[in-house]
Amino acid sequence: MKRFSPIFVIIAASLWGIDGIILRPSLYSLPVPFVVFIGCAIIALVLIPILIKNFAIIKNLSRTDWLAFFGVALLGEAIGTMAITKALFFVNYINLSVVILIQKLQPVFAILLASLLLKEKLSKKFFLWGGLAVAGAYLMTFGVGLPNLNTGDKTAIAALFALLAAFSFGASTVLSKMALKNVSFEVGTYLRFAIAASILLIISTVTGDLNSFGKVTNFQWFIFILVALLTGGPAIFLYYYGLKRISASIATICELAFPLTAVVLEYIIHGNILNPVQWIGAVILFAGILKVSSIHTGSK
Repeated sequence: MKRFSPIFVIIAASLWGIDGIILRPSLYSLPVPFVVFIGCAIIALVLIPILIKNFAIIKNLSRTDWLAFFGVALLGEAIGTMAITKALFFVNYINLSVVILIQKLQPVFAILLASLLLKEKLSKKFFLWGGLAVAGAYLMTFGVGLPNLNTGDKTAIAALFALLAAFSFGASTVLSKMALKNVSFEVGTYLRFAIAASILLIISTVTGDLNSFGKVTNFQWFIFILVALLTGGPAIFLYYYGLKRISASIATICELAFPLTAVVLEYIIHGNILNPVQWIGAVILFAGILKVSSIHTGSK
């Protein structure tokens, strides 16, 4: 199954693209910390059977394991998800270009941290195909031009939030690899959301966003449930299943399936058609993701 493990990461990243383009925009009227808290809390409640079944294992985790999972929850869910959601809210889900561009920096952070913390040795082929994947992602989003930063005062702020998200998700990929060392992907998924829900409960309480419960419409509750049961819990299950069997460096390149999915959905839903250069970029990105997924780190 190790050969197919990158596919699970690619599917998970594609589900995140569905979340960002189709589902999460419906929650625009709610505070960001509240949105992320509700999503994590629903998933944590659904996964309680995993806690019951594996309580003895969870109870015996080392301090290092707990620190790794805390870092994953803090960066991957609390900070990372809030930052990317805030960035998209700032551009009103209309100008996704800057946000998606900054997200391309995620592999840079992840690969650097994987080399420093996990001592992963990266081959020349990895840098070649990984670099082509990032270049393809840029071409797919912007063609041969530069991103348009003249969309209003909030664009620069959105870019900063997207940069924070890129670092947080990149760091979370590496920490997740460390956290999964001694537990199954099921336990890892539960701990990620349970700890994140606790962190976000504190944040939402301090900011007063818990008062937003009365503002949630029936349709938005439906969206919350869809996010939890489609692009939240199941996506992380798939992601952790794949990540446990491949390196963090390969996983972070596979996660570039998110912008590919986002651009395709932009065309299907909003009618934004890619030009020939952008289609070439999409092909390069997809080829890079597939090629890098077959490379074992440490090879000559």
